[in-house]
Amino acid sequence: MAHFPAPPLRADDLLVLLAVARTGRYTSAGQQLGLNHTTIARRISALEAQLGGRVVSRADGGWELTALGVRAIAAAEEVERAVGSLGTRDDARIEGLIRLSATDGFSGFVAAPAIAAVQEKHPDVRLEIVTGTRQASQQRAGADLEVVVGRPQVRRARAIQLAEYALGLYASRDYLRRHPSPAGPEDLAGKPLVYFIESMLHVDSLDDARRVVPGMTDAVGSTNVYVHVDATRAGAGYGLLPAFLADQHDDLVRLLPDTVEARLPYWLVARPEALNQPAVMVFLEALQERLQAVRPQLLGGR
Repeated sequence: MAHFPAPPLRADDLLVLLAVARTGRYTSAGQQLGLNHTTIARRISALEAQLGGRVVSRADGGWELTALGVRAIAAAEEVERAVGSLGTRDDARIEGLIRLSATDGFSGFVAAPAIAAVQEKHPDVRLEIVTGTRQASQQRAGADLEVVVGRPQVRRARAIQLAEYALGLYASRDYLRRHPSPAGPEDLAGKPLVYFIESMLHVDSLDDARRVVPGMTDAVGSTNVYVHVDATRAGAGYGLLPAFLADQHDDLVRLLPDTVEARLPYWLVARPEALNQPAVMVFLEALQERLQAVRPQLLGGR
């Protein structure tokens, strides 16, 4: 039986894989490269035939790299750097789309100002934010970066602790005119709590924070921390709130700050290949600058 040589490895097929790895979708990769979905699929198939194995596998909502794909990405990035080096410094510019999954509070207080700072220098960098309070995903097909509360357990990703923030107990001034202030944590038993919906909360660190307010009764629950703040301001009860959000409102009073506080860590989870994107790197630098600037507010200093 005749054996035909495998087709030569094409540099542009590697660049197609790089686009799929960064976007998680054939359609998005095609839009980025000016190719249709069928062409992207054909290029990936050709690369897999050359390498002798799968380079991507199906994940929730898209595609993620296999172990072989991760090795191929290293070569793809070398090709990208080589192509990029052909341009002059004057021609170089940073552009691209970053997809971030993060909590509501972090998205509004940290990520939004950070991307605004980036766009002052690099107007072609764009950011898409999907908000939610959940554990880090094991399949990062749809996001370049995730910010979660608590230390994540992840595979094929880098996890970096960003900062800590304080949760404290708050009530509105109007509410306190109608109800006596608690003298200690023991006075909180049976009192109305504004916090996350316990049955829908899958983040251990946020669940553990309930221990600082023992025996309270859930009055208003929401998956959105901004709802917690607004419900507390409206007088629905005592809110267990991030200090950096609650302290912005003069009508909220922090109670028992010496005895009722939980400090929780923000962690960043990133696909390794995302950390080689210039747009992602300038955004991460801006995140660090923003976190450094607001560290006192994060920890409860007005």
